[in-house]
Amino acid sequence: MAKATPSQISPPTWRTSTGQVQRRGLAVDASFQEPTIYALSTAPGRAAIAVIRISGSACLDIYQHLCPGKPIPKSRHANARTLYQPHHAPHPETMLDASALVLYFPGPKTVTGEDVLELHVHGGPAIVKAVLSAIPQCSSQSTSLGAIRYAEPGEFTRRAFINDRLDLTQVEALGDTLAATTEQQRRLSVRGTTSGLAKRYESWRHQLLYARGELEALIDFSEDQHFDESPSELCSSVSRQVESLIGLLRVHSQNAVRGELLRNGIGIALLGAPNAGKSSLLNQIVGREAAIVSQEAGTTRDVVEVGLDLGGYFCRLGDTAGLRKAKQEALATGDPAAIIGGIEKEGMRRAKLRAAESDAVVVVLSFEPTSPGKVTLHLDDEVISTAAELVRERNNIVVAINKSDKVSSESVEDSVNQVLAALPGLDRGKIHTISCRQAEMAATEKQVKNVSTGNIQSFLQGLIQHFSELTAAIAPDSESAGAADPSIWQDSLGATERHRLLLENAIKYLEAFIDEVDIPPSMQEEREADIVVAAEHLRGAADCLAKITGRGEGGDVEEVLGVVFEKFCVGK
Repeated sequence: MAKATPSQISPPTWRTSTGQVQRRGLAVDASFQEPTIYALSTAPGRAAIAVIRISGSACLDIYQHLCPGKPIPKSRHANARTLYQPHHAPHPETMLDASALVLYFPGPKTVTGEDVLELHVHGGPAIVKAVLSAIPQCSSQSTSLGAIRYAEPGEFTRRAFINDRLDLTQVEALGDTLAATTEQQRRLSVRGTTSGLAKRYESWRHQLLYARGELEALIDFSEDQHFDESPSELCSSVSRQVESLIGLLRVHSQNAVRGELLRNGIGIALLGAPNAGKSSLLNQIVGREAAIVSQEAGTTRDVVEVGLDLGGYFCRLGDTAGLRKAKQEALATGDPAAIIGGIEKEGMRRAKLRAAESDAVVVVLSFEPTSPGKVTLHLDDEVISTAAELVRERNNIVVAINKSDKVSSESVEDSVNQVLAALPGLDRGKIHTISCRQAEMAATEKQVKNVSTGNIQSFLQGLIQHFSELTAAIAPDSESAGAADPSIWQDSLGATERHRLLLENAIKYLEAFIDEVDIPPSMQEEREADIVVAAEHLRGAADCLAKITGRGEGGDVEEVLGVVFEKFCVGK
């Protein structure tokens, strides 16, 4: 039986001056043939089914060695086959798996852009090991096959990129998909796996290339060709386009920062006075005793951080040391508890630092007894001054007033007004009254009806709403080009920190272009725009956008892929 010829693949290539072939930013020798690679694509260990993926020009040869005498499987259809040891006649003693499913996908329209063979075998560890060991043996006695080796982490995806099946933004999003542990991370990664981001970057890049082409035509042909626009009119026209593009890039960059919150986690700090209930609230949020709770003030001396999924958002929740201001009257009486020692001062310093670095801050206040039979809201000067500064500078705080079970509903309402007066600029909807004590009692008395849960769930819903506001996509002004399509800005949440840095560099080039061509009327007689320099600024900005998708000839593509593939498993 004649062997089928593996599909001829024609990925985007160009030859360098050294004789190497450049494929999507990666230089390879012109005579080099990629080896056929294989790997277990499902998780190792006992399972019902294990999937082994093979990619490369030797796929059909491997199939014919493992399934001797069987016809080539119909492409993209599952075919039941018995797998045997290579170079042995079919016999029960040489059988690897009695009933495997085999799927053949001819390139280039495959996941890697090459011929792909998938073996769906029984998931017992011994069977998987036997089949994996047999695949490289297919070439041991055959001169027609090239090298066959086990794949490196991310190598299947690397080939998809090289063969133009994925762009660099999709490769990065695939890495995020594999790393996603929460619902919001999943949604973020799914947005990035479409080509929407790359199309937007390419659209902006082509806009810059077109503008640059107009300027360079002015340079090359202005003396012997008639143009509809004068040089100053052309520069003014391009300048307006560039200013509009700068606005879009800035919004895109801001959304990339918001996307990083979803990707890396929202940092939250619990801030409050000693014994306000920060550790109790932390335990209620995470659903376990993650922090020590004691009636003794100052139990927490350092930041206690816990990672958790809260409403689909990955959060890094940090309990901090209590903040307090030494009371002069207590110091005068010699009360040792009034003295703030060195360790406590360091804990307070770290608490403030953590709050300043966090994306959201939960300020925990509490009702405390002030005299026999009287309970009032305790507003420590140190806590309030720190919280007020956060409201002014970042407006990223949520207030939880704890121990509300100690007072009447009228006192609770009065306390909300007190907080609003102490923290100007804070939204009323960001203040929640809770009782960690009632929540703890409800957890131990689940069978008892009408037990208050301390309003913890309402507080958590408010916190999740705050997360939604922090991570919502920003849209540009309605007058900006492209502002009418909200999907563009939702997709921009999938932009990574690498994208953001390149976007910022592109903005710098475009601002330099504006500075070069926008000459005030009072100075136009003294100097005129240097069109050559202006065109170079546009080229620099376009190159930055090309590097995002991996379409440029920049030498950093290999480095970027290396970083991305650190997250990948071997079979991806």
